[in-house]
Formats: sequence, structure tokens, C-alpha cells
Amino acid sequence: MVGIPTRLRAVFVIVASVAIGSALHAGAPQPSAQTQSTFYSGSDVFKTYCAVCHGPSAKGDGPLAASLKKRPPDLTQFAKQNDGKYPADMVLKIIDGRQQVAGHGGPDMPVWGDAFKQSAVGGSDEAVQARIKSLVDYLETLQEKRP
Repeated sequence: MVGIPTRLRAVFVIVASVAIGSALHAGAPQPSAQTQSTFYSGSDVFKTYCAVCHGPSAKGDGPLAASLKKRPPDLTQFAKQNDGKYPADMVLKIIDGRQQVAGHGGPDMPVWGDAFKQSAVGGSDEAVQARIKSLVDYLETLQEKRP
């Protein structure tokens, strides 16, 4: 993607993420209307929306990582970088866009709170927050332990 304007690259990343997510969910059984807004698998949310850049193991080595202006971070290091404690609140704020970090909410990384709300399976604020919370909880399970 060298030579492609940053805004166009951002549009491509968002479209690619949503297209991959839609394709993965097309054949998946859908939860009932009652549980749809309250249950999301963090693993599925990650695979659908995040793995394309962050990689399936969340180490920043997804298929689109090399084409981004700034390489996606290794998401397994949050606890290690925070004295062994997983900073769930900080991670939630980064994902939903309330805490700005380089690459997030900018031209390469969508603010997922906004993206989830606008997606085909978007929904209410409650559903968006449930999806983000499931992702935050899933990322906690991927944290590398301090030696």
C-alpha cells in the first residue's frame, strides 16, 4: 500500500475487516434475538475484526500488518507492560476510542465502537458495549505471563 494516501488506506483496512467479518459470519448460526445483544464470543469478535491486522495470535503479525503505516502492536503484552496486571479499563477505552493511542482511531485503525454500531450486525449501544467487553475479556486470556 506504499504510495496510497493514508485516508484511502484506512478505508481499505476498514472495508477489508468488515468484509472478512461478514464472510466469516455468513454461515455461522445466529443467536436468538433475546441473546444477540447480550452474548458475543470475544474469540469470534477478535477473529472477525482484529486478526486481519493483529494476527490470529494477537502478536501484531496479521495479513495486513505489513501494509500499514505503523505495525499493529503485540496485544499479548498489556499485562507484562503493566507490572503483571491486565489493564482492562484502559484496553476497553482504546478499543472504543475514548483513549487515543498512535494508530487507533486514526487513518489505519478504526474506532471499533463506531464501526460496530455501523456494521450490519450493529445494534444498540448495549450490544456494541457487550461486543467490546467480550473482546477485552478475550484479550486478557492471551496475556503473556511475566517471567
